[in-house]
Formats: sequence, structure tokens, C-alpha cells
Amino acid sequence: MSGDVWILGIHMTKFGKHPDKDTVDLAADAARGALADGGVSMKQMQILAAGNLMAASAGIGQQLQKQIGQTGIPVYNVANACATGATALRTAIMAVKAGEADFGLAVGVEKLAGAGLLAGGSRAQDDGSWSPRGRYGAVAPVDGRIGTETMPGVFAQIGMEYGHRYGGTSFELFARISEKNHAHSTLNPLAAYTKRMTLEQIMNDVMIAYPNTRPMCSANCDGAAAAVVVSDAALKKLSLEQQRRAVKVAASVLTTDPWEEACQILPNVNTLTRNAATRAYEQAGIGPDDLDLVELHDCFATAELVHYDNLGLCEPGGAVDFFNSGASWRDGKTPVNVSGGLESKGHPIAATGIANIWEVCHHLRGEAGPRQIEGARVGLAHVIGLGSACGVHILERAA
Repeated sequence: MSGDVWILGIHMTKFGKHPDKDTVDLAADAARGALADGGVSMKQMQILAAGNLMAASAGIGQQLQKQIGQTGIPVYNVANACATGATALRTAIMAVKAGEADFGLAVGVEKLAGAGLLAGGSRAQDDGSWSPRGRYGAVAPVDGRIGTETMPGVFAQIGMEYGHRYGGTSFELFARISEKNHAHSTLNPLAAYTKRMTLEQIMNDVMIAYPNTRPMCSANCDGAAAAVVVSDAALKKLSLEQQRRAVKVAASVLTTDPWEEACQILPNVNTLTRNAATRAYEQAGIGPDDLDLVELHDCFATAELVHYDNLGLCEPGGAVDFFNSGASWRDGKTPVNVSGGLESKGHPIAATGIANIWEVCHHLRGEAGPRQIEGARVGLAHVIGLGSACGVHILERAA
């Protein structure tokens, strides 16, 4: 086993609408950008992990190689819901950690502009009946029976459940979370939307699934992000400037739903996130109080609130007080989603997991421009996808 693994180069395209570029074009832009940022070439890469969800069967990794260089290296095509990008990055990290490669490239890309809100979930028969058949015949769909499986509905339920259990939530509170993220986005030129929105505008917009209005939902769009990872031994042979800008991967964790003594249950995004965060803190040898910034998966404003708790940023049940204290604003104790989050930065699904890493890396390098968190040394990036999969990475500034 090798020693530490480092992010050497990282890049993301501007998120938004790219009608003149297809999926491979966007992936190539991100990959070339990450290679250039790290001061290395495709010829040095020894593994490629490529994430794409909407066209997962197309072999995006091999298509990407044809555009940026076919070198005969192993390619892993990854699809893992909204955790696809984080899973691609972890695949490259594991290869380097195992000593199978000194350099690895991870890419996440998606074309989603115009897709609207992705729903998913199951569909009951028109007459409301259900007949057991096929592989999943032993289990009835839960959609419309014990709740909903559509993403806006699931995360609306999660936020409402948190408020019911601990109190203190309201429509306005969730809208204020969105207000924060839209304010943060004005400093991020790569965000899909960089418009500050008032609380009144957010609350009076189209209701998607109470308590989330349209500005409180993630914006599906086009985009790509890529990262170059390098072994500790290989990094020491590179220039002092490359070593200075490298960001240490202090923890890389991927979890799925644990076993539960139940059958038909609503999607649980909490337990696997708590488990991932706990393991990540143990790997990194730190605690939540050591974090200088967090990029978490705010696919909906309600999701951000519950993940304050799931990631241990507050005491159990204390997410409302944590937000009301101002802690999650960019000038607060633990800035959250300084990028603008998925609600403003955008959510090209497979790119998001690496784009969150991109944001954290730029603060740790001191390269985040006007939104820089001064003195940032440690950051956490989190993504979660229904199904379910959760990725947590903890990153540290080079000594």
C-alpha cells in the first residue's frame, strides 16, 4: 500500500447551458483543464475513471480517450446516482492507494439543460392495484402508498420530518437557506445562476414540493469536472510549485444504505450520510470543529438543513439553531456551500461530486478569489444519491 494520495490538478467547466458541446466535448474540457492545472499530461495517467449517469451504457471513458489521448490504460465507467462523480474520484484514489498507479484521472460529466426536475420513483397501476411479478415482485412500490419516491417529494418529506421531530422549522427558515446560497453564488463565476434572490422572491416562486419552491431546488444543467490524483512518492518528484498546490486527500468514504429491520420504508438519506461522515472523520483524524468550509449536497433547501446534523456540524437535533446562528454563511463559523450550492451553482449530476471537491481545493490553495475563506486548511465535500449512495471526502492544505 502506498502513502498519502493528493489531488494534483482539478478543473470544472462553467455550469449552465452548452448547446454547442456534447457530453464528450464537456468531459474533454474538464479533463484537459485538470491535466493543465496539475502540470501533467494524459500520457502520465495510469487509470481513468469516468462518471456519467444519463448515458451510462455509452462508455464515456473510452469516448473521452479518443478525444484526449488513447494510451491503453484501464478505464472504469461509473454510474452511481448523484454520487457518480465522487465515486469516479474514489475509484482513482483507490487505485493509487493500492499502488497500482501513481497518477489517475477522474472525470464526471452530464448534459441536463432543459431536463427539468428529475423525478424518478415508481408508478402504480392506474387502478391503484399491485400485482407481484418479476425480480421485484416480492416488494410493492412505495410511491403513493407510504409516501413518495420522487426526488422533490422525498427531500420535502425529509425536511418536514426533521421539523416534526426537533421543532423550529418553517417555510421561511428553509427559504432563508436558499437565500444564503443564492447570495453566495454571486461570487462564483462558474455557477449556472449568479443572481441574488430576496426572501420574498424565493417564497413566492413556483411551489415544487412543500416547503421547497423552485429556487430552493437544484438546477439541472450541463457541466463537467475532473481531477488528477497522484501518489505521495510521485508528488515528491515533481516541482515545488506542484507540491505546494497539491491538496491532500485526508479521507475518502463511500457508503450505501445499511440493513434495516423493515420492508417498505421511505428513502433514508440520513443514516448513510452519518455513517460516511463518522468514518471520514476517523480516517482524517479530525472532528467537525476542525472544518474551515463544507460543500454539501443541497439538492433541495430541506436537504441542506438535515445534512448539517448528519455531517455533525451541530449537535443532534440542532440544525435549526446552527443555521440561525449564522454559522453556515461564508463569514460564519463553518461556511457551507460558498459556491452557491446545487441550488445556484447547478447540478449536472455526475459532475457534482468532483465540482464540490473543486470548490474546496480552491479555498485550501488560496485561489478562490473574492469568495475565499481566509486561512482555510481543512474542508469537507459531500454528495448523496437516492438508491442510495453517499460520498464524503475530507481535504487538507499541503504543509
